[in-house]
Amino acid sequence: MLYDWFQHITFAQPAFFALLILLPLMIWWYLRKTRPGSGALIVSSVKNFGATRSWKNTFRHVPFILRLLMTVCIIIALARPQIGYDEQKINGEGIDIVLCLDISGSMLAQDFTPNRMEAAKNVASDFIDNRPADRIGLVIFSGESFTMCPLTSDRNVLKSQLYNVHSGLLEDGTAIGSGLATGVDRLRASQSKSKVIILLTDGENNGGLIDPNTAKEIAKSVGVRVYTIGVGTEGFAPMPVQTAGGIVMQKEKVSIDEKLLTQIANETGGKYFRATDNESLKNIYTEIDKLEKSKVEITALKRYNEQFFPFALIAAALLLLELILRFTLFKKFP
Repeated sequence: MLYDWFQHITFAQPAFFALLILLPLMIWWYLRKTRPGSGALIVSSVKNFGATRSWKNTFRHVPFILRLLMTVCIIIALARPQIGYDEQKINGEGIDIVLCLDISGSMLAQDFTPNRMEAAKNVASDFIDNRPADRIGLVIFSGESFTMCPLTSDRNVLKSQLYNVHSGLLEDGTAIGSGLATGVDRLRASQSKSKVIILLTDGENNGGLIDPNTAKEIAKSVGVRVYTIGVGTEGFAPMPVQTAGGIVMQKEKVSIDEKLLTQIANETGGKYFRATDNESLKNIYTEIDKLEKSKVEITALKRYNEQFFPFALIAAALLLLELILRFTLFKKFP
């Protein structure tokens, strides 16, 4: 533990360690001062001198050792030991982004690993981490739509809400128009120069109260750019289906309204993408990340926590102990 502590310590005034040269001088002075003098005494016998050694003679150097330790602690305290902490201050002109995620039952299809929904959540989480200057919100939709998280710069809150998303939260279906309209509504009051929606779905519009073309016109009027992503392999995909005997896997045809998604993207200034596996989905979010760049300024900060006080306290305690010993147990009488 002590080794780890010293691994992270730096000294603000290391020049004070030059004072350590005082230690050998103090030792030399002490030895010279306590050197026994020469003299002669004639006695008839020395057999009784063996019992004259006492505990005071044995421990007579303790006060001086305490003084040496005190000096070392004072020198360390003067050198100002510190522990440094790295911090980053992020400033910039961000973009307001709403992630519109389809959570219909078909998103559980296992043509992605482990399924479409979990794959979409994972790449969205990485996308969030790569946008430090942006405000991002989350809208989910199936047969209806719901704002899971309003625009926020709190990454932890947003990702917590993202990972809480699962199929069955809303009535089943694919209401693309309602999902898009709810996302636009989240951005309506935004003062950001750039407003973006990333809409991800694996099906065709078959529900909701708002037609996708109406939602598209609303997005255009508000100045929202929409990137659309169609998720699903080509042909058929394994889909978990609830039966009387339990959940079984069945092959279901992948039906994505690519014409509608392309039209929404093109008319709002965005782009349509098709993801057929985990890797292509990841690459799509990487490309969107490059297309929608934020102006970010990162300032590196170094903060220090002073650690000299414990050494100053130890030095004071050693001085007090030395004085107590010197004027009590080791007191010299004239």
